[in-house]
Amino acid sequence: MSKSIIWSPLAENDLEKVLDYLDEKWNKKVALGFLDKIENLTSQICVNPKQFQIINTQKKILKCVVTKHNTIFYRERKKND
Repeated sequence: MSKSIIWSPLAENDLEKVLDYLDEKWNKKVALGFLDKIENLTSQICVNPKQFQIINTQKKILKCVVTKHNTIFYRERKKND
């Protein structure tokens, strides 16, 4: 069963800033390519949340490297969390 992604307000803001930067400094095609990569990786996380490296066992935080400059940090939560 696939899980859903809940973005924190800070993460949403960061993503928006990265997309704006890519659009401004590079072009819309680069920004859309980055967004496609984010969507692909978040889809993978939904299907198999444990596939990426755990970086904090106590807090159960995992990391997914998007590019050498961008990383998604996330944790899996149970339904009652």
